[in-house]
Amino acid sequence: MQTLKLYQVDAFTSEVFRGNPAAVCPLKEWLPDAVMQKIAAENNLSETAFYVAEKDGFQIRWFTPATEVDLCGHATLASAYVLFEHEGYSNAEILFSCKVGLLRVTKNGKLLTMDFPAAQLKSSSVSRKLSSALGATPVEYYTSGNFGMAVFDTEKEIKDLEPDFSVLKKLKDSVMIVTAKGENCDFVSRVFGPKLGINEDPVTGSAHTRLIPFWSERLGKKKMKAIQVSERKGFLECEDLGDRVLMGGEAVTYLIGEIFLIL
Repeated sequence: MQTLKLYQVDAFTSEVFRGNPAAVCPLKEWLPDAVMQKIAAENNLSETAFYVAEKDGFQIRWFTPATEVDLCGHATLASAYVLFEHEGYSNAEILFSCKVGLLRVTKNGKLLTMDFPAAQLKSSSVSRKLSSALGATPVEYYTSGNFGMAVFDTEKEIKDLEPDFSVLKKLKDSVMIVTAKGENCDFVSRVFGPKLGINEDPVTGSAHTRLIPFWSERLGKKKMKAIQVSERKGFLECEDLGDRVLMGGEAVTYLIGEIFLIL
């Protein structure tokens, strides 16, 4: 029998039961993909992160309950928090390698700041099916990889959206971002991913690799504050660096446990 450590961390918040919960599982060596997928399904959180130490840092992978994903912000933040707070990592910076390249996380007091590659957006048309799926018609629509991004006029519209997830599943884009200018911050967002087994993600770092460049250009600002206005809410300190973006947030431990595997 193999015993693995398991941490559950609420990311992009300073309070438990807020932000986005992620499971973090440190490994000495990689488990079979099917086993990691089963662990993620058993955890039943939006993402479970697994990492393995390598020469200059750590290799990291992320699984939803249904599939592996190429990039996940909140579970990266949670993994860095676990290394700093629980696993004895003493440097001020962590390097994670993943499918999209190198991710850098730095610590300044309680604030953890992630340095991620910026994602490009392509303007697209607003279809009837999109409006039907969201239950409202956005003023603009963009695509980026497997993400769609619908732009609305007001924060209230974002908060009031009640998407039809059965219709969202039929759209081409796997993940749907909705966003508007914020009332008490620079911009707000929500993120829906029923195709990935997540109807609504509480706080989404990968979405902000698209949101930050968009709102930086739209608002004429490099440094911004953002809120993902899900039920749990998440708070982000953002900065546009051109081909990179910075996303800062806090994290807090919810539980520490063990997984017992018989392979």
